[in-house]
Amino acid sequence: QEAAGGVRAAPRAPGPHNVCRLLSRRAHGFYARDAGVAHRKNLGLLRKIMCQESTKFKNVWTTHSASPIAYERGRIYMDNYQCCISSVAQAPRILYQKSKCSKSEKIEDALLLECPLGEMLPSPSDYKSSLIVLTVQNWLLRLSADSGEVLEKIYLAGSCCKSFRYLSWDTPQEVMVVKTVQNKLPAAARQAGIQQSVLFYLAVFQVLPLSFIGMLEINKKIFGNSVTDVAVSNGILIVMYSMGLVRLYNFKAILEQFMEQPFDLGQEFNWNGQVGVVGKYPFGLPCNIKITDTPPLLFEASSLENAFQIGGYPWHYIITPNKKKHKGVFHICSLKDNALAKNGIQDMKCCSLEPDWIYFHPDMSGRIIHVGPNLIKVLKLKEVKNHTDQMEIAEDFTIIANRENCVNNTVTVTASGRVVKKRFNLLDDDPEQETFKIVDYEDELDLLSTVAVTQIGADGRAHLDFHCNEHGILLKSIPFRESWDVTYSHEVYFDKDLVLHIEQKPNRRFSCYVYQMVCDTAKDD
Repeated sequence: QEAAGGVRAAPRAPGPHNVCRLLSRRAHGFYARDAGVAHRKNLGLLRKIMCQESTKFKNVWTTHSASPIAYERGRIYMDNYQCCISSVAQAPRILYQKSKCSKSEKIEDALLLECPLGEMLPSPSDYKSSLIVLTVQNWLLRLSADSGEVLEKIYLAGSCCKSFRYLSWDTPQEVMVVKTVQNKLPAAARQAGIQQSVLFYLAVFQVLPLSFIGMLEINKKIFGNSVTDVAVSNGILIVMYSMGLVRLYNFKAILEQFMEQPFDLGQEFNWNGQVGVVGKYPFGLPCNIKITDTPPLLFEASSLENAFQIGGYPWHYIITPNKKKHKGVFHICSLKDNALAKNGIQDMKCCSLEPDWIYFHPDMSGRIIHVGPNLIKVLKLKEVKNHTDQMEIAEDFTIIANRENCVNNTVTVTASGRVVKKRFNLLDDDPEQETFKIVDYEDELDLLSTVAVTQIGADGRAHLDFHCNEHGILLKSIPFRESWDVTYSHEVYFDKDLVLHIEQKPNRRFSCYVYQMVCDTAKDD
């Protein structure tokens, strides 16, 4: 180039060639033109502001309802999704209010659908958040999340199946599964000797743009008589049985092997003597995936109440031995060879009305969270020293309930000197002792949140604590203003600068309490 009189290009700045160093530098914001740098910095600032001592969470809004209340990404849904309220503004405001729907239009389940990044979509409305809802009459509707306008509608149930009731993700924001209730014949039909072989139907969709992949049936002739439930998650078909057995199958392989004919929504078809349009009333969707033989089994395990989880690195699974006496005992085993990890039996030996629970940490770190009435243990998998092919369970950190003022003496002495012996000890989750009820993870702020409750008499008090997700250090505690009854059902959502508490009381009475972050000042006090 120089010989030809051209301008020599400036040499490239030396940079790290190691992938780990490159990712680490990017996470710390070394590349200012990276689209995620500003977002990460803003979230870091929000976390610091939120955890300051002067920052408070104020109860800005409370409402009550005779129907369930749901929350999704800054939106509160009431009156069976007919009313949508934004919780982002300083005071919640109504986004839309539809007229009361009839029983035939009742919504059974819903999923929030958000636009994927970096993809070209066919319609401008696809770039905005929408709500996928399933009605009692087997209609699948896509609604605008901001206006409630119907963007798409699909009729699911043709002559072959009825009663679709459940929505779930196979792959979040990519592949959706719609499931029926379990088909059961009426008692009169069973007495007449009529046989029912189909237990469930599953309809599978690609989302944005919404497209039909296929519908399949779960048949007892293929999977057995004792099937109690099915689910699809991360490309795996999970089949559960009444005796505690859980079997896993490759769902993608099933689609490829047993699909008889693909169909598109809106396509005219002639299927098994029926002529109609795919997704339109009254024909609905064809059952175009017929499993004629037992698919290859990937894995099976026996666990109490079908409790089965997979996670960690390398892959491990968690089960409870399939006997009632082992309730509350968890085995952590290698998925590769079923070998029990060293220290892989986790047992808190709780004496409580509500059992402890365990699950893989949702932060994708491979850690495990084990929650008991007064103790939260965050566990990690690590290699056994001098045995690289074996893993052990080690404690990363613990969070302990505040029970300093709790004294549980079995022997007391009265003022007159008489010795009194108690015939029983307090339960570990006795309402008068601080007890953990909810543990959650806020991924954008990287905080572990816990709700602990103490109830004395009819008055229960609860507080939401934020802990450092890496070390478990307590960073912030927020008291709930409302009384907390441990016998009611509660949900708590922590979403950036918002805390939302939904409570279900007896006789289908629901309450919603919204807290927002405020920077407290002396004037406000």
